[in-house]
Amino acid sequence: MSFDDPDMIACAELVQRADPDRFRVAMAAPVSARLVLFPLFAANVEVSRAPWVTQEHLIAEMRLQWWKDAFEEIAAGGNVRRHEVVTPLSRVLDARGAQLMLDLAEVRSWDIYRDPFEDAAHFQRYITATSANLMLAGARALGDVDDGAVLDMGYATGLANYLTAVPALEKAKRVPLLDGRPEAVAELAQDGLDRLKRARSARTKVSRASVPAMLLGWKVEGILKRAAAQPGRVAEGALAGSEFSDNAGLMLRAMTGRW
Repeated sequence: MSFDDPDMIACAELVQRADPDRFRVAMAAPVSARLVLFPLFAANVEVSRAPWVTQEHLIAEMRLQWWKDAFEEIAAGGNVRRHEVVTPLSRVLDARGAQLMLDLAEVRSWDIYRDPFEDAAHFQRYITATSANLMLAGARALGDVDDGAVLDMGYATGLANYLTAVPALEKAKRVPLLDGRPEAVAELAQDGLDRLKRARSARTKVSRASVPAMLLGWKVEGILKRAAAQPGRVAEGALAGSEFSDNAGLMLRAMTGRW
């Protein structure tokens, strides 16, 4: 498989249109890693937007089910449906990687409805499946990793992205947080920072080949620090750093491998 492959071109174009941050991460990676990351990120685009493209709950569930079935086919190791994203994805994911993506699709059902999270465990399960699973699937497909380090980094990444999305979720009539009080938001962000620190302390347990997947968290520290210090910025949608600083940080991490 190469970038001359029409499916790979389609995956890259989809990610470029729909997920600019992950497109930057993939483009900062070696070409060999892009062949893994683009199909994975394209699948994530399709799954994550499935609950939002229609107001009809049944249709949204059917869209998610299509992807669940595709991931199950990849996990089974037999015939896999022909599709411009599923086909290249099936070449880079093993059974465990496919199961991680299946779990990701399962929890996305929450996005279809307007119910609040049941409890803290439900919230943590959602962040883990939608973000840490994606990072772990990519890191495992690229090289040898310590699952715990990747899951901690993935959770911190997902939490930062989620806190950034809180105003949009509220506008869409969702209930994004269990407790929106400033002290509770600050505690949530601090938990993310603690996980980030723990992940980085285990950096040597993640192979250099897997670093491109870890770069998904290149903006995490700044976002979580701002949320912890000034939790009111979450509701204001004011967690983002400067684009220049963010892009420079990504390039530095890509060159040094110090995620």
